[in-house]
Amino acid sequence: MAADFHTLIRQNQRNSWLLIAGFTCLIVVLGGAIGYAWAGLYADGSPELALATAASGMAVAFVVAVVGAAGSYFAGPSAILALSGARPLRRSEDPVLWNVVEEMAIAAGIPTPNVYVIDDTAPNAFATGRDPEHAVVAVTRGLREKLTRDELQGVIAHEISHIRNHDILFGVLMATLVGVVVLLCDMFLRSLRWGRFSGRSRSARRGKGGGSGALIVVLLALLLSVIAPLLAKLIEMAFSRQREYLADAAGVELTRNPDGLAGALAKIASDPEVLEAANRATAPLYFVHPIKSFEQRASTIMDSHPPVKDRIARILSLKGRGAMP
Repeated sequence: MAADFHTLIRQNQRNSWLLIAGFTCLIVVLGGAIGYAWAGLYADGSPELALATAASGMAVAFVVAVVGAAGSYFAGPSAILALSGARPLRRSEDPVLWNVVEEMAIAAGIPTPNVYVIDDTAPNAFATGRDPEHAVVAVTRGLREKLTRDELQGVIAHEISHIRNHDILFGVLMATLVGVVVLLCDMFLRSLRWGRFSGRSRSARRGKGGGSGALIVVLLALLLSVIAPLLAKLIEMAFSRQREYLADAAGVELTRNPDGLAGALAKIASDPEVLEAANRATAPLYFVHPIKSFEQRASTIMDSHPPVKDRIARILSLKGRGAMP
């Protein structure tokens, strides 16, 4: 059973890198299509120029993706903590929380992450970082005030599992790559609105150089620019939901106490407090989605978190048969 469970974790990590590679390829193809379309719209439409522009577009898109990913790798976690208003928590301020984090880190076989606190009365938590050696667990003040130790242990085990599974790096990189897709598409759509389709661009579309082939590529580029952001977000959210289920199961494996994690989920989801520190950029990172209206519609593949009632049902089903999902 344990071997099968760790196989799932390895598959999860492998799928992460495959998805990141796939998104990078999507960005490169998108950059090439946009470059070819620009050549057909604003240049003389010659095939040689169109291909050169497409190659340039692919190169620029690749560089933007790599630079954005590198920036996120090194600076993304710090930016997330700053956006969340989190501050480092000294051991002397909350030795119980530090002990729980250490216990779960030892059980998971990873270094003890740094602990941060968010001064907000709504109970919640998240993990971030680029790898287990540079990881952070952030909890709200409300989480410490409203949960029992068993429930706190369940939440921390869930977040530690995200760290062990390298979900924290995946989340930072995917957010950046999806942002690059949206940026490229937005730039192309704005260029269509701003461009004046006259003179050379009009003659190119009539067939002076590119002919109907250029027009087809332009239409394909326009179509990609509309559907690519939606497709990117859909894939990201679908994988995020599976990661939440896996982190729940891994958390039960670490604590051997499904009731603690299930109780924490129920208590946090029903808490009336609004997490003021959360925003649309950081919301998918949290243990429970912090936007209260989310639970009313959390039933589609586009949502970053599964419905809490489904998570609780899966967790309680693990009783008596280990931590397998």
